[in-house]
Amino acid sequence: MRLILMTGKGGVGKTSMAAATGLRCAELGYKTLVLSTDPAHSLADSFDMALGHNPNRVSNNLWGAELDVLKELEQNWGTVKRYITGVLQARGLEGIQAEELAILPGMDEIFGLVRVFRHHKEGDYDVLIIDSAPTGTALRLLSIPEVAGWYMRRLYKPFEKVALYLRPLVEPIFRPLAGFSLPDKEMMDVPYEFYEQIDALGKILTDHAVTSVRLVTNPEKMVIKESLRAHAYLGLYNIAVDLVIANRIIPPEVTDPYFTFWKENQTLYRQEIQDNFAPLPVKEVPLYSREICGMQTLEKLKEMLYGNEDPAQVYYKEQTFQIKQTTQGFTLELYIPGIPKDQIQLGKNGDELHVRIGNHRRNMVLPQALASLKTTGAEMDGDHLIIHFVEP
Repeated sequence: MRLILMTGKGGVGKTSMAAATGLRCAELGYKTLVLSTDPAHSLADSFDMALGHNPNRVSNNLWGAELDVLKELEQNWGTVKRYITGVLQARGLEGIQAEELAILPGMDEIFGLVRVFRHHKEGDYDVLIIDSAPTGTALRLLSIPEVAGWYMRRLYKPFEKVALYLRPLVEPIFRPLAGFSLPDKEMMDVPYEFYEQIDALGKILTDHAVTSVRLVTNPEKMVIKESLRAHAYLGLYNIAVDLVIANRIIPPEVTDPYFTFWKENQTLYRQEIQDNFAPLPVKEVPLYSREICGMQTLEKLKEMLYGNEDPAQVYYKEQTFQIKQTTQGFTLELYIPGIPKDQIQLGKNGDELHVRIGNHRRNMVLPQALASLKTTGAEMDGDHLIIHFVEP
């Protein structure tokens, strides 16, 4: 299965791009599913038809779906949901409030990943296109496999062993006082089973022949900056970006003086997009005179975006994470374009390397070849951060 994730700042047009990409893939004979994991769904509006949690047929070879967190929670984490609801009710919350609060923060991102993994495992589709949340949420989603691994190794598994050992001893005293039972093994196993699925998906997300992210941007200063940050963070997590789509370019036929300033600015920003994202290919899509809603307008967008091309291809193959052996030891290279060295913070603790850019941090579990070595500094070579490891 080919996995394509569309993301970008809110309002840049990523849903329209995802829908048009799905339309072209289906036209080429691929069984295609366009799945929205954005909590504020607009995929149904783009197709101009009703969509639900389960895939609905849109046209020949094309299906669409919008993730319903409540349904996904009940189907896949019902044991945990019922336990959390019972705990909250025991503490005095009414039924409906307890039900709502049982959906913990970040659940939509986690279930989005689980849903993607399930479709990949079942193999019912040739192409899966994700209309993801805006970049900030999408980055949290894509970083979950690595973050979850750290918490499972360091916190959850040790806690689970202690909790299950103490439960028979503490339960007779705890339940009368608290009004609810301690979690049993069935409940404790569910999060770890989820982690195993997410961990498996992590390997799929970092397989550049399978998974690509496509950044949708507009020729505006703030939007471009967010897209550049997203590109850098995706490189940090070894997730490949193969295409940039610059949307809402004012076409040459617009000659009204009102748009003169906008057109001049766009000329500068269009060049900035080409320069800053090079060598990634950039596709430009003009600003339409009407909203893109319904199959007729999506057909036009599909032609403008892809023409005779196959959207399922990998447009650019970039190596975002690489380990090389040197005469002194090893180097670890991270592809993080557009980020000055003074904005990057590094640290090493045991077998983990900590890389921080802004408020994003990655705890990388180092391979055995590097875990016992010490870092001797780092340097930027173009858009690659090169970290040196030598014998202590």
